Amino acid sequence: MTSTTATPEPASTTPNGAARHSRAGGVALMLSSGLSNQLGAATGSLAFPALGPVGVVAVRQWVAAILLLAIGRPRLTAFTRAQWWPVLGLALSFATMNFGLYNAIDRIGLGLAVTLEFLGPLAVALASSRRPVDTAYALLAAGAVAVLARPQPTTDYAGIALGLLAATSWAAYILLNRTVGARVPGAQGSATAAALSGLLYLPIGIQILTTHPVTAQVLACAAVAGLLSSAVPFLADLLALRKVPARFFGIFMSVNPVYAALLGLLLLGQSLHFADWLAIAAIVTANTASLLTRQRPTPTSASHAPAGKTTECPTTH
Repeated sequence: MTSTTATPEPASTTPNGAARHSRAGGVALMLSSGLSNQLGAATGSLAFPALGPVGVVAVRQWVAAILLLAIGRPRLTAFTRAQWWPVLGLALSFATMNFGLYNAIDRIGLGLAVTLEFLGPLAVALASSRRPVDTAYALLAAGAVAVLARPQPTTDYAGIALGLLAATSWAAYILLNRTVGARVPGAQGSATAAALSGLLYLPIGIQILTTHPVTAQVLACAAVAGLLSSAVPFLADLLALRKVPARFFGIFMSVNPVYAALLGLLLLGQSLHFADWLAIAAIVTANTASLLTRQRPTPTSASHAPAGKTTECPTTH
C-alpha cells in the first residue's frame, strides 16, 4: 500500500536548497581560486635565487599563454582594429603587472607585495562610486598604505614602488578587460593578451635561461606559478561567476592579501610586524565594506542590462 503522505525533498533538490548549494559551491571556488593564485606566487618565488624575478615571470607568462590559448582558441584573423587595441593594452598591462608584483615580492615579501597590488581593484571600485562613505574607505586604504610605507631602517621604497606599479597595472587590466570582454567573444581576448604578453618576455627570458644555472626543479617552480596563478584561477572564476553574483566575487577577492601574508609566513618564513597586519586588515576591510554597503541593482535597472552581462566585471590575472 502506497502512503499518501508527501515526503519532503532533500534540501539540495528544493529550489532554495539548490540555490544555497550552488552559492556554497561558488564560494568554495572563489576561496580556492585565491589560494591557488597566492600559492602559485609563493612557489614561483622559490625560483628567484636561480632565475631572478624577471626570469620567473617569463616562464610564468609562457605557461599561462599556452594554457589560455588552449582554452580561448582565438581567431586572430577575425579581430578588427577596435578589438585589437584593447587587447594590446591588456597584454601590456598584464606583462607590467606581473613584472611589478614579482619584483616587489622579491624585495618586500609576498604579503606586502600582494596587499599593495590589491589597491588596484580597490581603487577602481572606489573611483566608480559617488557615495560619501566610499571617501572614508579610500582614506582608510590610504592610511594603510602610509603604514606599510612608514620610514624604517629596513624600508624598501623600491619594493613599495614596484608594488604600486603592480596595483596601477591591475587597475588598467580591469578596465581594459571590461572593454575586451564587451568587444571580443568568449575568452579569445584574454588568451590573445596572454600570448602577446608571453612574447614580450621571449627575448629576456631566453637570455636568462641560457645564462643562469637552470634545473628541472627551478623550471617546475616557475611553471607551477603560471599554472596556479593564471590557468586555475581563470577557470575557477568562470565557474564561480555562474553560481554567485558578481558583487560577491569582488568581496571574496579580499582574501588574497590575507592568503599571501599567511603563505609568506608559513612557506617562505616572511614575518610581518603587527602594524603591517593591521594595514592589511584595513585594506581588506575597506574593499569588503565598500562592496557590502552598495545597493543591489533594482529590477528596473537590471531589466535594461544585456542578457548574460553583469554590471561588474571582476577579473583575475
